[in-house]
Amino acid sequence: MGTERGGEQAVAEGPLLAWIRDPAAARGIHFSTREGGWHHRSYLELAADARRAAGRLTEAGVRRGDLVALVLPSGPAFVAAFFGALLAGAVPAPLAPEAAGRPVTTGHQERMAALLTAARPRLVVGDGLQGARAAGVDTLSGAELLAPGPEGPAPGEVEHDRTALVQFTSGSTGPARGVRVGWDGLCDNLAVIRDWLGVTSRSVWASWLPVHHDMGLVGCLLGPVVAGNDLWLMRPEDFVRRPLEHLRCFGERGASITATPAFGLDHILRKVSPGQLTGLDLGHVTSMVVGAERMAPSLLERFAALLAPHGFDRGALLPAYGLAEATLAVTGVRRGTGWRHRGPVVGCGTPLPGTAVRVVDEEGRPVPDGTLGEIIVRGPSLGLGHLGDEGAGSRFTDGELRTGDAGFLHSGELYVQGRLGDSVKVRGTRVFAEDLEQSLREAGVLPRGAAVVLGDDAAGPVAVAVIEADGGRRDTAADDRVARLLARGATGARTVVHLVPRGSIPWTSSGKPRRRSLWRAYCAAPPDPTRT
Repeated sequence: MGTERGGEQAVAEGPLLAWIRDPAAARGIHFSTREGGWHHRSYLELAADARRAAGRLTEAGVRRGDLVALVLPSGPAFVAAFFGALLAGAVPAPLAPEAAGRPVTTGHQERMAALLTAARPRLVVGDGLQGARAAGVDTLSGAELLAPGPEGPAPGEVEHDRTALVQFTSGSTGPARGVRVGWDGLCDNLAVIRDWLGVTSRSVWASWLPVHHDMGLVGCLLGPVVAGNDLWLMRPEDFVRRPLEHLRCFGERGASITATPAFGLDHILRKVSPGQLTGLDLGHVTSMVVGAERMAPSLLERFAALLAPHGFDRGALLPAYGLAEATLAVTGVRRGTGWRHRGPVVGCGTPLPGTAVRVVDEEGRPVPDGTLGEIIVRGPSLGLGHLGDEGAGSRFTDGELRTGDAGFLHSGELYVQGRLGDSVKVRGTRVFAEDLEQSLREAGVLPRGAAVVLGDDAAGPVAVAVIEADGGRRDTAADDRVARLLARGATGARTVVHLVPRGSIPWTSSGKPRRRSLWRAYCAAPPDPTRT
């Protein structure tokens, strides 16, 4: 089993399941519907769903410590499956379902097969699971999970192994990797986030984040459920179609807490006009965490300016840094302090209580304040390890997490530059794909369907702008502008504009381009001619 149970001791479940013992009938989760409305399910009803799901999982042969993969979208079935697995003593492992309304792609099936091979689940819960069945893994549909039947055990009646859940990294710099998150680490991170965001019993949340991603799962689903707070939960595809509806959760329905990657702010800026905000009161938004990817200072400023006439406080934007290997949150800007930036890099706040962050050079030696290096994290919320060996990228060693991310500390605040795996050394200076992307976008020359990737080939360092174009054709002058600015930011590297068909750039669920996949594709079919 993927949970590596050998030698693990039974542990207390902490507060994660306490809400099921005495669920609130007056509060719960509002789920968005494809028709544009909302469906409310109280915590009393959700607790009953979870107990029924636990019974179905037990009937299906799931036992203590077994890993149960959840391939379900945001909705009541996911909540039931996640907490039902915990009630049954199993370990839930959420995986990304194929986006609603899109045909199942070969790439998605291949990623799913790779994740199932790494996780080796006892059962997969979801719909349309051809890949799982082909791999010989037992499956259970969402409808079957919630079918009438005996309830599972109550909280506290089943012993649990040390692992509470397995969550997968986004896979932006390589294959997604499963992270074993312990009960203690999960409960600690939830408590730290609650205190950081000022959560009370009356807090109301809103989220559109995918529930298989750490920010969406730990931050914006488990957080409000454990606290017994009301939650307005949109599916990501509903947010893409109706971003104004997400803002209405704050302006009309009382939500004050949320989290988003930077591309969520950008999507609102592109799709919501000032006139559509008439009548919305956004003055009580207290905590809008921004993380998961590099953010530009100008993006935060423009977003705050759009909402300011409706009472939105710029100080409610809370840039943060976190990753699946640390359960979720590592650093964050505190409420009321305001965010800062140094050059093009936004500060992600100071370490949250109990967590220590340091920055080291390539030899593992601490670097002075303001000096770029690898970010190292230590604290009680760290995961228990990856499924399988540590491999490349982030890795657990000596009680610490070497994140594989580059950044620097200044006056105690962390500034994240980018992924070391998405950078290349040019004439002794490290160049980051995120820096180049940001400068090209701010100059208005890089379209949305585009990404920058870096690497070394036989001729030396290369910076590639991968741009989606109809029929592989674009304005030559526009490509020349991209190439010139790319060369200015990566002086000494060969620069290339590589055109690909629309829809061919792979993205993670958190909005990051899968840069290693793009680099491999570029190397397999180098563009001709190159522009230097």
